[in-house]
Amino acid sequence: MAYKAKDAEMSYDFANVVSPDDVDMQYFQRFKQTFGEDGNILVVGMQDSKVYKLQNFKELKALSDQLAQVKGVKAVIALPNLVQVVKDTADRRFTTSQIFANFPETQPQLDSLLQVVRNQGFYDGQIINDKTGATLLAVTVDPAFLNSARRIEVMDNVLANTESFSKKTGIKLHYAGLPFVRAVMTTKVSAEMKMFLVLALLVTGVTLFIFFRSFYAVIFPLLMISIVVVWVLGTLSLLDYKISLLTGLIPAILVVIGIPNSTYLLTRYHYDYRKHGNKILALTRVISKIGVVNLVTNTTTAIGFVVFTFTHVAILYEFGVVAGINIFVTFIISIVLLPVVFSYLPPPTPRQLRHLDAKPLNKLLEFIDYIVHEKRHLVYFFTIVALALSLFGIYKVKTVSYMVDDLPEESSVNADLAFFENHFNGVMPLEIIVDTGVKQGVMRLPNLGKLNQLENFLRTQPILSAPISVVGLVKTATQAFYGGDPGSYRLPDNTERNFIFSYLAKQGEGENQRLLRSFVDSTGQQARISLKVADAGSRVLDTLIINKIKPELRDIYGGEGVTVEEAGNTMTFTRDDSGAQTTVSLTGTTLLFIKGNEYLINNLRSSLILAFVLVTIVIALLFKSARVVIISLIPNMIPLLIAGGLMGFFNIPLKPSTALIFSIALGIAIDDSIHFLAKYRSELLSNGFNISRAITTSLTEAGTSMIYTSVILFFGFVIFAFSEFGGTKALGVLMSVSLLIALFTNLIILPTLLISFDSGKYERDPYALIEHYDEFYLEHEDEELDLNQLRLKFEEEITEEDKKPVNGEV
Repeated sequence: MAYKAKDAEMSYDFANVVSPDDVDMQYFQRFKQTFGEDGNILVVGMQDSKVYKLQNFKELKALSDQLAQVKGVKAVIALPNLVQVVKDTADRRFTTSQIFANFPETQPQLDSLLQVVRNQGFYDGQIINDKTGATLLAVTVDPAFLNSARRIEVMDNVLANTESFSKKTGIKLHYAGLPFVRAVMTTKVSAEMKMFLVLALLVTGVTLFIFFRSFYAVIFPLLMISIVVVWVLGTLSLLDYKISLLTGLIPAILVVIGIPNSTYLLTRYHYDYRKHGNKILALTRVISKIGVVNLVTNTTTAIGFVVFTFTHVAILYEFGVVAGINIFVTFIISIVLLPVVFSYLPPPTPRQLRHLDAKPLNKLLEFIDYIVHEKRHLVYFFTIVALALSLFGIYKVKTVSYMVDDLPEESSVNADLAFFENHFNGVMPLEIIVDTGVKQGVMRLPNLGKLNQLENFLRTQPILSAPISVVGLVKTATQAFYGGDPGSYRLPDNTERNFIFSYLAKQGEGENQRLLRSFVDSTGQQARISLKVADAGSRVLDTLIINKIKPELRDIYGGEGVTVEEAGNTMTFTRDDSGAQTTVSLTGTTLLFIKGNEYLINNLRSSLILAFVLVTIVIALLFKSARVVIISLIPNMIPLLIAGGLMGFFNIPLKPSTALIFSIALGIAIDDSIHFLAKYRSELLSNGFNISRAITTSLTEAGTSMIYTSVILFFGFVIFAFSEFGGTKALGVLMSVSLLIALFTNLIILPTLLISFDSGKYERDPYALIEHYDEFYLEHEDEELDLNQLRLKFEEEITEEDKKPVNGEV
């Protein structure tokens, strides 16, 4: 596995999480086949009057030339290499010429040419914002480089050139665009994966030492969990999965949830050894009695992850498969290697056993025992109050997703996004495709007029950039026809149309024609309106599309005698008299990403229900009692409801990273219930079915392990709160809080429910998994023991005090 682990690779793309059968996903794939990638542009922005000074402008020209030479960069659009459309009267056609072909030698010459740029309406709001003085460079990255490790090299080379420009000129630069965001996130995922792995090992190691006061109890569990980490990376490589934001968390998560296996085994080993002083017998009984319960608890933990494989979403499926497999690897390694290693080590010393009698811990458990027996009415009262508040908080939870959802508000990426949203209204891609239903229908004036009407409406929306489409090209042609007059940047009327379109028809395959092909398909039937949108969140975007854009489309393309049909984000307008159809579709990476998050959340809700059902089945098979199943589930649903309430009160939105917490927390939290109930059932037999006495003993002995493991889980998950990714941070905070609450619900509410509702009587099943969980004396257990050694040991322990007569008998 170590050999395969070296081949584990990082993921470099935004995974498609929408079902391939979804109508919007199918349309998006067709869009990319027709018009190419929409999310492969890196933008570099600046707002500084110094850039319009001659020397700095020369540096900007050099920068754009250098970026064009970077391997993996297809094209660079910047102020110094902008073109204008001019009329060639001799050949009766339009041509393009570089505005800065004769590079200015003086500041007045530069100012004059900059005015030419400002006169080109096509560039307003795209390359330059004349109101604020901001400008940008648009760097188009080759799609072949986007989804591979080579993207990092492209980004590094681009940033090396831009940082050199910034140092020379003193102009601050801002970066945005999906290639840049993806590169930043990939780098951070890689760094955080290593950081969290080290932190998880450090935190769990320190916690183990505090509890057990033994280096053996720290070193060997950590070595064993390190084997599991190697297995995780090896599993990723063997299954040909890549390290993503989710799978990158698995090594640290398994360290956190794997160490409790060792904690339960070591605590039980110490309890058993203290009773009879026989190391091998203690280890043997640990395997036979704790082993089965640990297997069950690992199964319920695995369920919390494995349910993600039923979502049919690639990133969740991979997360569930790798985590599920390695949770069972963790169990096997701990149940085999830990007893083997400790069989060679010296038995625990009295100092190392002292933790079993820790006064603060025992005092806490005694206090809990008192509450459970004497203050049950208060337990129920505060539980009801907590649930009522939680349900109110859950009501306030909102579902919202962002393209750059996981990066903190104070990060440079978000600060740069704010720059582009302020000056260019955003950089996230959004596309509108209008299918006229007729070949060459796009260039008909009525259709161009409707496109222009739609563009004018889109310009009024504050979170949308200035649209760019064939309409802008035709307006530019009209402007060029009239010698570049800024007032002529408009669509031609019926009289001008024939003249201007005759010029356009002679374009050949020049730059203008290639630009035209970016916004009109080869048949001339479909027109593309390309926009950039602010990362305002799914709720704002949904409101914009549903309440504003779609009604506007109905006004423009609908009307009397027109039937409208909707399928996803596609609207089809059919004229009742002729059957002529116009189809308008909204698509793009942004829409699909937002829809993917909603799809994920819906799937994660289903996963939680499935996890709940599977955990119920496991408990039912284990205890074979409907009453016990219900009693065990109640204390483990309460932490989930409280976590949901906290999300509402602290304005934490429901998104994929927060939604996956609930099924994982359920799978882990139920472990405490299983350990407690297993101990409780065995104590019922030992104490003549006396419920009160069984509860007290179970709290004393099982409670210690439950507190140890819950503290480890709490501090283990808290480390994720230091992540730069909002989703990972929410995972850490909510998971740690949920598991800490689950500890107290299982120590207080679970025994309270047992005292109130469990009869304490049941038929003993000789084949039940947990009947022999604790210290029942069974003859077959001693068949292979050396009874002479046991007798000698017993005699050695008899003191003179023991031999004194009691009531006349020795």
